[in-house]
This record gives sequence, C-alpha cells and structure tokens, in this order.
Amino acid sequence: MKVMSDTVSGAGRAAAASNLAEVSVSELAQAVKRAMETNFDRVRVRGELGRVMIAKSGHLYVDLKDENASISTVMWRSNVQGLSFKPEEGLEVVAEGRLSTYPGRSQYQLIAEQMAPAGVGALLAQLEKLKAKLAAEGLFARERKKPIPYLPRVIGVVTSPTGAVIRDILHRLGERFPRKVILWPVLVQGPEAAGQVARAIAGFNKLEGALRPDVLIVARGGGSIEDLWAFNEEAVVRAAAASEIPLISAVGHETDTTLIDFASDLRAPTPTGAAEKAVPVRADLVERITVLDGRLKGGLVRGLEQRRTHVRAAAARLPRLEALLQMPQQRFDRAGERLSAALLTNTRAAQSKLDRIAARLRPQALGQDILRRRERLTQAAARLSPSMQRALVMHRKHLDGATRMLESLSHKSVLARGFVMVQRENGTLVRAAKELSAGDAVELTFADEKKRAIIDPVNAPEERPAETAKPRQRPKPGADQGDLF
Repeated sequence: MKVMSDTVSGAGRAAAASNLAEVSVSELAQAVKRAMETNFDRVRVRGELGRVMIAKSGHLYVDLKDENASISTVMWRSNVQGLSFKPEEGLEVVAEGRLSTYPGRSQYQLIAEQMAPAGVGALLAQLEKLKAKLAAEGLFARERKKPIPYLPRVIGVVTSPTGAVIRDILHRLGERFPRKVILWPVLVQGPEAAGQVARAIAGFNKLEGALRPDVLIVARGGGSIEDLWAFNEEAVVRAAAASEIPLISAVGHETDTTLIDFASDLRAPTPTGAAEKAVPVRADLVERITVLDGRLKGGLVRGLEQRRTHVRAAAARLPRLEALLQMPQQRFDRAGERLSAALLTNTRAAQSKLDRIAARLRPQALGQDILRRRERLTQAAARLSPSMQRALVMHRKHLDGATRMLESLSHKSVLARGFVMVQRENGTLVRAAKELSAGDAVELTFADEKKRAIIDPVNAPEERPAETAKPRQRPKPGADQGDLF
C-alpha cells in the first residue's frame, strides 16, 4: 500500500514508506466491534444496578458496576418484557448476554438478553419492598376478605394442566364432595407465568351464567423461591385482590409463602388442602344431616308430648260445663221476666205520646196554625219590599258614580276635546315626535274614526326598486293620507 511521505526540513527527502494500512474512523470502530463480539460472544456478569432507565421505546439502559468498575448495559424491549422482577438501582443482579461497542461514543457495552436477581437475598429484599408497598395500599386488609361458600356449585382452578397439582385437587374433590371443576391452564413458572395467572383470574371473573365459578383455587406445587416467584409478581397479587369471586391460594408447600397468599381470601397449605377447604366431606355432611334430622324428630315428639301433658293438666283444673252455665242461665231467666214488663211499659208510653201528637194534628188546629204562619209571611213580605227598593237606589247611585269616573278617565273623552292618538302600524303607541322618522306610516285615532298618514313624505328616503318591480309612487302632500307636520 502506498503511503504519503512527509517533507524533512531542509533536505526534501521522502521518508520511508509505512507498512500500516490507512483506515477511516468508522472502519476502525467496526473492526473493534467485530473483534469484541467475536471474542466475547457470550458472557455472564454479576454486579449492582446503577442509573436505571427505561426509555419510551421500552428498552432498558443501566450501569452494571462493582466497587472497581462499571459497564453500560442495554436490554432490548423484547427481553425486558420477560423480566420476572422490576430493575431498581442498588439491586444486585446476574446479566447474561454479549459484549459489543457503541461506535457513536467509542465505548463498549453489554447487550443483556437475560437478567435475574443475584441470590436469594436480593429476591427477598425485593419481595419485602413490594409487600410493604401493596400492604400500604390496603390489598392485604382483613376487611377485604370474602367468605368461602360452604358448598360451591362450580370450582375454578388456575394451575398447570400437566402437573400433579390438578390431579391431586380432582382426586380430593372426588373423595370429599364431587363438584363441577373448570380448569384454566397456565404456566406456573418462568417469565410468562405471572401474566397468564393474572389473566386467568380476571377471565374467570368475566364469565357469566352457569360457567361462572363460585370459588377459585390458584395452585402450584412446591419449589425454590425462584420457582415460585411468579406468584410474587405485582400483577398476580393485584388480580387476586381485585377478584370478585372468593379465591383460595395454594402455592408451594406449607412452609412456602408468596404474596398471593396475603391477597387471597383464604390460604391453603397445599393444593390438596385447598380442595379440602373448598368443599365439605359428603359422608360427614350426610351423617350430620341424619343426626340433625333425628334430633329434630325427637324434639318434635317430645314437644308434642309435653304440650299434650300441659293440655291434660289444664283440662283437669277447669270446672264442669254445667257449673259454668248455671249462673248465666239464672241471669237469662231473670232478664226474661223483666223483659215482658218492660215491653208493656214502653208500649203504653209510646201510645200516650202518639195520642198527644194526634191531638195537635186535628184539622181545626192545623188550619189555625197555617193561618198564623201565612200572616207572618205577609208581614215579612211587606217589610222586605221597601228594603229592596232602598238597596237598589243605593247601588244605582254607586254605579252612576263609577260610570262617570270611568268616562272621565277614558281616552275617548280626551279625543273628544280635539286630541289625536298616534300609533304605528304594529299598534305601538307613539309618545314623542323623536320616535318617528320621515316616511314612517302611522295611524291617527280621532274621536269619531281612524286615519292613516305618512310622516314628512317629501323627505322620506327613497327605496331602491327591484329590477322587475315598478318604482313606488311618492305620495304627494295633501293626499288622502294627510300630512301630520
């Protein structure tokens, strides 16, 4: 390759040609990038997160550091969506990916494809932080817990369709009290497990009619904290707390505790225990009903015997029927004796009263009474006629006075004295000359009739005639309308 020589001061001799190839900055950056990606195509790095930023595009940008060094780390959006934890500054993680460079800034960076908290301690710290946050929102409050139905008609189960969990639940339900079971198959481990479990809980709550479960069981077998981490995810906990259907959590063994256990309405130590808490034992229920039925029948028999004994004792203390009727019978006999005498006395009194009334109703006495009443009526009529005359005269005087006052206040009397009432064509009254303009049409009311007039027609503005209409004739002074001014 030919290399340009530099001029040596004063000599003009060309320097020896270099054997290095000339490259551009971009070519050098790409060569470094290829070399680094070839030699470090897969690395696993442990460090502490610093400067955590999730861009609007969904990509994650962090600094992975320890006490002596720091490396910029990028995780693309497709991988960020599969994270099982929330990246936070200060959290120790293990990132796996490949090294590359960013030519725009001449720096190398780690392209992370997977990232997980480093060790159980980091997971527990993150778990306690999320637990405190959700508890502060009231998602674990006791008053939010709903009672589990005693004998549900339909049971919804959220778990893996291939594991031993669903078989254990169905077996125990069949032993205790067979019920209709609807399985919503989900993953119970891995990055997609939390989203599927949350959607399954929400999906069961959207069902209606005969398919809607009366109780839900969210179950998984035992495992490490990493295996059970999906049931610590915030989406799962919020879905369990928002469920309108009572929910039983059965995740892991009895010693395992996840956040869904705090948000559920009831926690079961195992999936089998969840089935036991969901339904009673049918045989025990039948036995209990049988015992209660026997107790009920025995109680009814004893109650009837006790009441029969009370009735017999009360009947023995009652007096004989003849003794009860003797006194009323005696009172009835005496009343019958008094009744005959009373009827005779009342008949005589009524006859005497009738005789007195008949004496007053004789024709002679009746005629005299009619004459007296007719005389009083004639006298009253004689006194009434003058009184009515005086009242009519008084009312006529009042009416005449009101009529004269009405005529004096009427506008017709003013018009009779030579005045004129001016009104516009729409009937409104004109009270001052300034309210009118030249060319206005008015109506003049005189004492005997009405006339129409135009105000100052000579000075009225002319209207622009239409092309097809005839020009309006200007009225001449002294026409039939008259000139007011």
